[in-house]
Amino acid sequence: MRLISQGLNQLSRWANALLVRTKLLPENPVEQFKLNPELPTFYVARLNAPSDIAALDSVCQQLQLPRPTHLQTLAGKEIPRFIGLQNPTPLFAKQAKQSNALEIGKEIFAALQLDPQCQAQIIPVTILWGRNPGKEKPGIGTLFSHSLTPSWLRKLFVLIFSGRDNLVRFSKPIELNQLINDKADVEELPHKLVRVARVHFRRQKLAATGPKLPSREQLFNSLLASPSIKKAIAEEAKSKGLTHKEARLNAQNLLEEIAANYSDAMVRVGERLLTWLWNKLYNGIEIKYADRVHNLVDKGHEIIYVPCHRSHMDYLLLTYVIYHQGLVPPHIAAGVNLNFFPAGGIFRRSGAFFIRRSFAGNKLYSAVFKEYLSQLFIKGYSVKFYTEGGRSRTGRLLPPKTGMLAMTIQSMLRGIDRPISIVPVYIGYEHVMEINTYLKELAGSNKKNESVFAVFKAMKNLKNYGRGYLNFGEPINVNQYLNEHQADWHQAVHPTDVQKPTWLNSRVADLANDIMTNINSAAALNAVNLLATILLSNSQFALSKQKLLSQLEFYLSLHRDAKYNDQVTLPADSTEQLLEHALQLNKFDVLHDELGDIVAIKEQERTLFNYYRNNIIHLFAVPSVIAQQLVNCRSTTLVECEAQLACLYPFFAKEWFLTPLRSGYITDILNAFASNNLIEFDGTTAVTRTDSHAFSQLEMLGKVSHLTLQRYAITVNLIDSNQGITRANLESENDVLAQRLGTLHGIKSPEFFDKKVLVSFISSLKAHGFITISEQQCIEPTAQLSDLKAHLHALLPASIWQSISDTL
Repeated sequence: MRLISQGLNQLSRWANALLVRTKLLPENPVEQFKLNPELPTFYVARLNAPSDIAALDSVCQQLQLPRPTHLQTLAGKEIPRFIGLQNPTPLFAKQAKQSNALEIGKEIFAALQLDPQCQAQIIPVTILWGRNPGKEKPGIGTLFSHSLTPSWLRKLFVLIFSGRDNLVRFSKPIELNQLINDKADVEELPHKLVRVARVHFRRQKLAATGPKLPSREQLFNSLLASPSIKKAIAEEAKSKGLTHKEARLNAQNLLEEIAANYSDAMVRVGERLLTWLWNKLYNGIEIKYADRVHNLVDKGHEIIYVPCHRSHMDYLLLTYVIYHQGLVPPHIAAGVNLNFFPAGGIFRRSGAFFIRRSFAGNKLYSAVFKEYLSQLFIKGYSVKFYTEGGRSRTGRLLPPKTGMLAMTIQSMLRGIDRPISIVPVYIGYEHVMEINTYLKELAGSNKKNESVFAVFKAMKNLKNYGRGYLNFGEPINVNQYLNEHQADWHQAVHPTDVQKPTWLNSRVADLANDIMTNINSAAALNAVNLLATILLSNSQFALSKQKLLSQLEFYLSLHRDAKYNDQVTLPADSTEQLLEHALQLNKFDVLHDELGDIVAIKEQERTLFNYYRNNIIHLFAVPSVIAQQLVNCRSTTLVECEAQLACLYPFFAKEWFLTPLRSGYITDILNAFASNNLIEFDGTTAVTRTDSHAFSQLEMLGKVSHLTLQRYAITVNLIDSNQGITRANLESENDVLAQRLGTLHGIKSPEFFDKKVLVSFISSLKAHGFITISEQQCIEPTAQLSDLKAHLHALLPASIWQSISDTL
């Protein structure tokens, strides 16, 4: 038997060398988990299989960690380093023999008790072969699945078909000495270690593969048998004069339209194609804070990804990143406009389920969709949806649409026994593929339907689009959120008949706002959006290279020293490297003369650059206002700055989804100005330096908020000068005045003329008591509006006020 075992081990090593390609997660576990190669080390894994040990051994050699194939000496005793919780099933037996995991655990703890000074680390390692979740009703596919405890023959098939898709994930090591100190009954420790490890690997496998998949027919039959859909079918038959069979067929057709048809094989093919695509399109994808998702997975949370929506590439990018983090791709709520041939079938098999823009007047569709979504959560699938509803055409976050979020909360009220966490995701690009289309739509062109021809056209124009950025924001535990904001929410829980609670709309609206705020709190500064912010603040959209680099360094230091939020990410490159990288994207002209280079935005790119600036403009809101105050007054006090922002910040927060103004933020900004030698600041009073360079840098920063303040000024003046103006007339006259100022002052920023932004501002004025609106929609100013007007007057140039006054 020993010779057979040695032969199988040797065969596994050969097979691994020939057939296996391993993906290691995290990429540097030694650094991330502070693993000490000098400590006595043990590895605990799910399966005690030679191929698993061989795959782990290869990884440990690369990481220069102790090898799992060797014995570990601990307190003078030699103990196996590899602890497998389960043994493979023998070829001609139905059940595997019990593993020696418990015995090894007892030996380890006994040795540690003999030598209390000795330290050791046990590292949980998840080893998966492929990501196939398997079927609820097993078929031939399970022969190749890692989900079994296969015999050596089955494992050979697994190696052949899934060896190139091997995943080895290290987890945080278990502190054995701490465990001994905390546990009174040391005899129980080996049993606890095995129990905890089993739960850990069950969660890790579920996170990587997802739950087992039902057949499509089985899924539809179970959904059609649910009480909510049966009730909706009966109402459909009655209201439309249909037979029960016809109404049920309508419901089944709706399921065919909606439901995903997830295929692990399609995802694997897609992963290879996307790897080629990203290498073709981008210079790299920068990913931050992925550990937040892994921490949720380790705790057994159900995850809902809610990203911002800049481009159709978002669907692919986020799914690709999640897959490369060793996690199962989520089911994606996609607009039904994307369900066109052949993309619809590909998206559907990649996990997309399709949703109509409106459920209005279609009770059967509403019931079918809600029940399908509930089943996704109940079965344990992660889900992704875009709460903005559509892609942002301006680069700013859109006001959230709360339908999907409301249905998510209602699904929770079915009594899901796992905690649910929402993970907001910031996505940014140095080039958005559809940006020219966005500009045409903002100019009045009709939105075109998606088609296969548009896909081929986009593929034809593949080129260098710079870098992509994906930051996972601060998660929101929905259970905890409801406990804090709606303590009685459990009273609405019912396994089948969930009624819409009266508190649902208000809680969902607040939650949606928090999600958007967390997205913007995890924004990524990059070469293009920083240069757009600088150059768009200059009338000719150009600056000498030397001044451009100086302003770029100022902005980077400002965000290092006076952080809006600790989660905002800054580029690691130097200013020279950032500029050189940006110039390679063919968005800038470099003009040469005897005095040096001048960098200018290409004429055809100038309007488009507003999009990239708008991705990060919220990060400059407060610094820009303070800078403008210093430029206009030459000096200011901390108290004056606080008063200025107390008036303006609520509007900024509403428009850009900002966190409450943190204590000390204004002081940090003034200190950052001082450290850049732009002002003198003694802790209470700030005075602008007299040299032109310092004044110029503050002036450029101050102009970043000009367009926003101008929009506010137009609206405020119209209300103040036309008391009792109707809301409709205000919107109409505001548009006329905005167009005139745009012509007079060369304003090309699309959101300056966006009626949705105006509507939001009017709502903010009402919410904060600056205006009242009668039942007849007539608007009256309050005394507070005069204060706001005074602050705006103090900040904006006289030429802008003159243009506004001339038209009133």
